[in-house]
Amino acid sequence: MLDADTIHYELADRARGIAAGGIGAMLLLARRTGLVADINRRLHLLKRHLPYHESDHVLNIAFNILAGGRRLEHLEIRRNDEVYLDAIGAERIPDPTTAGDFCRRFGVGDVLDLMDAINDARTRVWKEQPEAFFDEAVIDADGTLVATGGACKGGVDIAYDGTWGYHPLVVSLANTAEPLFLVNRPGNRPSHEKAASFLDRAIRLCREAGFRSLLLRGDTDFTQTTHLDRWDDAGDLRFLFGIDARPNLITLAEGLPEAAFGYLERPVRPIKTVPRERRERHKAAIVRERGFEAIHTLEEMVAEFPYRPTACDREYRVIVLRKRLAHEKGQLRLFEEYRYFFFITNDRTLPADQLVLAANGRCDQENLLSQLKTGVHALTAPVDDLESNWAYMVMAALAWSLKAWAALLLPESPRHAEAHRAEKRELLRMEFRTFCAAMIERPCQIVRGSRRLIYRLLSWKRWNGTFLRLVERLHGGWLC
Repeated sequence: MLDADTIHYELADRARGIAAGGIGAMLLLARRTGLVADINRRLHLLKRHLPYHESDHVLNIAFNILAGGRRLEHLEIRRNDEVYLDAIGAERIPDPTTAGDFCRRFGVGDVLDLMDAINDARTRVWKEQPEAFFDEAVIDADGTLVATGGACKGGVDIAYDGTWGYHPLVVSLANTAEPLFLVNRPGNRPSHEKAASFLDRAIRLCREAGFRSLLLRGDTDFTQTTHLDRWDDAGDLRFLFGIDARPNLITLAEGLPEAAFGYLERPVRPIKTVPRERRERHKAAIVRERGFEAIHTLEEMVAEFPYRPTACDREYRVIVLRKRLAHEKGQLRLFEEYRYFFFITNDRTLPADQLVLAANGRCDQENLLSQLKTGVHALTAPVDDLESNWAYMVMAALAWSLKAWAALLLPESPRHAEAHRAEKRELLRMEFRTFCAAMIERPCQIVRGSRRLIYRLLSWKRWNGTFLRLVERLHGGWLC
């Protein structure tokens, strides 16, 4: 079928085209949400704005990633592309050296101001959502390691697994998978360090946006027992944290009567098409043939008991997940054992099994961290100290937030409401590179008129209709 063998390339005479034609919509999005004005209002790093403002530097890094760049050095490609410059209405953009110098101007307070500016625009996007959106905000917190081979980067340290680098904290809104706060730390710092203060910032942000209730989630590193009482006193806030399986908790769980435990039934995904025959599990067959030791879950049971942590003045529910595990080698079962997992919560109404499933939902944040690392390439360390790399991470992660805002602002017509909501959900859950392929990488001819900058689409894609509806929405005016 691939039969084209008379291939020739020619340069067009006057046509000016760009591969990343969706970048214009992202610029419209940044302006209509007020993001550009918020950055210039809150961030003051330049004594003179000749020729750049702070927002130019921030969007330059985010747009580089949206347009296909993965590294700070890829700005050199953008700045030497005359059509790209025309497409965003710029005479020139900062080169990699200038962008790196801008990152080095940041102090801790400046990075916080930048995150607050982005969150100002974020709340405007949220306020365009339907009333049901504000039923509950689910806030997740987790840490991740960012390795670097640089020997001269300030703030690096060695992590628990021998990795040299940084250990950023990410606080995100699970409803939309948006990173609300990103905090860079040396590699040897524990996951929970500074988590409480930034969870408080996220709580305040969501309350001001109009969320009627909040749920905090985290793994065993984020138990935060010194803060549980004041969070419980808030009234509109629930928490659900993992807690280490310490000997005293295991003793309490083993002392429960067997009747206190009930089976955990995990929901089965509905089959959208015709059921198919289950495929052969080749990995399991190789494990048995070669006599590798493997662990299989035989059953999961849940129970609960009241427990007062040492740092608290009241009791909370501790949910026990007891797993019966089988250790096998080849086709021989060696032994069985129980393992216990614990969760602490102030939710006194939901059944224990539902709380376990809600806690397991936090694992979806791992997908966000993976996207920030390998899709957006935001969790990297291209500059030379902790604060400057922190600033770069926040600016690069803005590309992911713009993706989320584009999905949230898609209009829904009453006639096609169900189909439009499905498109919005699909875009919101889409991987970053898939989003770029669907909404950004669309060949366009750039035509400059007397008062208009025209992006003339040169090909048709499945997402063209959705893309044009988004552009029409953005032309509708500024968000309040």
